[in-house]
Amino acid sequence: MKSTKYTVTTTAQIVVPAKNFNREVYTHVIGNAIVYLGDSTVTIATGTPTEKHTTPFSVFVPAGETLYAVVESATDDLRVLDWSI
Repeated sequence: MKSTKYTVTTTAQIVVPAKNFNREVYTHVIGNAIVYLGDSTVTIATGTPTEKHTTPFSVFVPAGETLYAVVESATDDLRVLDWSI
């Protein structure tokens, strides 16, 4: 397993790259903003919100799919725990 820190910005960025198998990852917001998760077109209007002071957020990522993250303004820190590494 591997834990990775990402500094999420207002531009959608990859936080879970595609692999050729299904997997489950956990995300946890470290900063104070809401981080929105989704595909390459994720926005604050379309993404799934996850925020600080909540339990780690479990995400199923199908084979060949990529998970992106974005914030509304400035930056925020996100940790991703990938069990498949």
